Amino acid sequence: MFKGILLTTLVMAGLQSQFYIPSDSGSSIKFKIKNLGISVTGSFTGLKGKIQFDPANLGTSSIEATVDAGTVNTGIDLRDDHLRKEEYFNVKNYPQIRFVSSKITKSNKAGDYLVTGNLTIRNVTKEISFPFTASPQSRGFLFKGEFKINRRDFKVGGNSFTLSDNLTVQLSVLAPKE
Repeated sequence: MFKGILLTTLVMAGLQSQFYIPSDSGSSIKFKIKNLGISVTGSFTGLKGKIQFDPANLGTSSIEATVDAGTVNTGIDLRDDHLRKEEYFNVKNYPQIRFVSSKITKSNKAGDYLVTGNLTIRNVTKEISFPFTASPQSRGFLFKGEFKINRRDFKVGGNSFTLSDNLTVQLSVLAPKE
């Protein structure tokens, strides 16, 4: 009898946890920064990861994702090649940008959440928090969020005086069920 109850409990717990895999082709990771006072936009691809998300039980929810730093794309090949070099993303030695959540909480507004976690760029890890939305889709969720970081915190761009220290990252992550 006890084994039957335990098995039923484990099966039910497994049904509550939903795993999602970010779709690189259905997602966008964009950034915006000022260079010489002009807004420059860019993006990354190569999104990989795993998201465990249950709006009814956020204590079991987590996000782990990476993007390929070498895919940086501002629409200007010379600039992109420069951004891949040692002074900026140093993709030869640090090919991935990584985020791992440590906590997800609900906001006051339905469908809005706050995630806290560690962002790693160039082997420098900093804790960040940012709001995001989770919109149910036919096969999963569309997660959208935005955050600001200081590039110097991650040793990106050296002592460039033409490049703003602060940049904004915009995320739109389509994640179907695993």
